[in-house]
Amino acid sequence: MKNLSKILAVTAAMALSACSTTMDAALTSTAAASSTATKPSNMTLGDSYLSDFYFYAGNLEAPGKLLRQEPLTKAQSNPGAAQNIRLLYTSTDGIDGKELTAVSGVLFLPKGTAPVGGWPLMAWTHGTVGIADICAPSWNGRQEQDRTHLQFWLNKGYAVVASDYQGLGTPGTHPYLATRPEAYSNLDIIRAVQSSGFLVSDQVVLFGQSQGAGAAFATAAYAPDYAPDVNIVGAVATGVPFFSPEALVVLQESRPPDRVDPLLGYNLLALSLVQRMNPKFKLADYVSDDVLPIAESVQNTCHKDIKAKVVAEKLTYNRLFKKQPTEHLVKAFSKMGYPTLTLPVPTFVGTGGKDKDTPPRMQAALVTRACKAGSTIISKLYPDLDHRGVVPGSTKDTLPFVKAAFAGAKIEGNCGNLPF
Repeated sequence: MKNLSKILAVTAAMALSACSTTMDAALTSTAAASSTATKPSNMTLGDSYLSDFYFYAGNLEAPGKLLRQEPLTKAQSNPGAAQNIRLLYTSTDGIDGKELTAVSGVLFLPKGTAPVGGWPLMAWTHGTVGIADICAPSWNGRQEQDRTHLQFWLNKGYAVVASDYQGLGTPGTHPYLATRPEAYSNLDIIRAVQSSGFLVSDQVVLFGQSQGAGAAFATAAYAPDYAPDVNIVGAVATGVPFFSPEALVVLQESRPPDRVDPLLGYNLLALSLVQRMNPKFKLADYVSDDVLPIAESVQNTCHKDIKAKVVAEKLTYNRLFKKQPTEHLVKAFSKMGYPTLTLPVPTFVGTGGKDKDTPPRMQAALVTRACKAGSTIISKLYPDLDHRGVVPGSTKDTLPFVKAAFAGAKIEGNCGNLPF
């Protein structure tokens, strides 16, 4: 059980595309002030007051409905967009699968005149930012690489819709890495945008990186049952995670427990999901006393800064835990998988050969199993690219894939000749 706990905990340390952003001084100070504002008494782990926009007191009648919209600030906007719009919409709680909840996100519309049928719509699923509301991309903006990547697609004439995910920005604890909440949030923001008069297509392509790649994969997997009305025509996933027994072993082997590991911040975020699922779980019972202040700071600190604390304190896995939270982590990780590997749409999977965060062997396991399950997978390996580099490095292949998907062309997979 001790080894299993190490494997499971190390898995949470995968660098799932940390998207903490460097914002201008004005926005940063605004976010800091908001995080210390008067807060409702029912706020949970990670909650803070950003603005009235993120709180909705009215009745929620159905998922996928737009509640309100407003322009983003200049710092929150994306280069290449003619319109930068913050959205609040309804979705289904992906943890209990029953209650309705409000979720925030954004819509970026390209410059120029929309074609007949509207701008082709792409749904971007972001990587790890943390669980604190102040880290929500609609509020805190995006890291430069993501801004550049979205600008690439905007300049090509694609509209981009992007959910913050359940509990990021809005009330409630963000269920970090749980795939069903991500999928429901993504599907419902697509519904909300397509039904609210925006000049966007009735088709959509999903695309995401790292944690966001897992979210895109999960969104395609959950769509037939949860949102059969959403017309997804393709998905793009780069640096996609896969929580399988083999992958867990790979990660354990690559991260010795007695070595300083900058990725341990992800372990702390995984524990926040444990707390979200089990209110009786207490960090102090499992996390070493000297590390506890860092572990507790995830509720009001973005991932970039947590990572800096881990490095400054020279944390190792062995220092992190005084007691193994094996049973709790097993339950949390059960929320991080995919409901099926048989996807209803062709899916592009781009893998960096030098990816240490979601290793090629992990991604190969997912691709191989998805192929065996009957999915149409286009798998590309970029030997000289790492976890982040695969995003811009794959656009020479993802652009024609996306064009073909929107055109309704028949897309052939390469399951019979995988690059691994």
